[in-house]
Amino acid sequence: MPTLPLWLEPVERLLDAGGAVLVVLAFVAVLVFGMAIERWWYYRVSWRRARRQLIHRWAARSDHRSWSARTLRDVWTEALVAKLRRPLPWIKLLVALCPLLGLLGTVTGMITVFDSLSLSDTHQARAMADGVARATLPTLTGMAIAVVGLLFISRLEHVIRREDQRLHDRLARALEEKDA
Repeated sequence: MPTLPLWLEPVERLLDAGGAVLVVLAFVAVLVFGMAIERWWYYRVSWRRARRQLIHRWAARSDHRSWSARTLRDVWTEALVAKLRRPLPWIKLLVALCPLLGLLGTVTGMITVFDSLSLSDTHQARAMADGVARATLPTLTGMAIAVVGLLFISRLEHVIRREDQRLHDRLARALEEKDA
């Protein structure tokens, strides 16, 4: 059997431990946590700069009281908050997919266990227990990724609601400071 490069050994161990579904789960986890890091970076760097620019643009306007000015302010704020919210549906989809992929890995693993037990003449309890443990590893992994992803989604939704309210408050405060 040809030897794999050193950097592929973890993938080989994943395949041995839980099957191909575990590799797919690892890929999904990388996507979810990559999106989480990207959102954190966007919030810490780009969002604050864009929020300041919007407040300055709103304060620089001469008309703040007309219907069209208020509509323009709402459109600007909704567009800016939508940028903060943009990857949230994708993250939710990937998080919802994790337990399903884990269950798929468990079902395929159990099929493999029962298939190998039916082919062998010995029905050893130890072999079956080892196979069941390997088969449940994808479910555990999928649930762990989903729980951490749900925590991130909850935090991101909280930040979005808070920042939406702060943006409206700061726009109103900028208008009050200009009038004073």
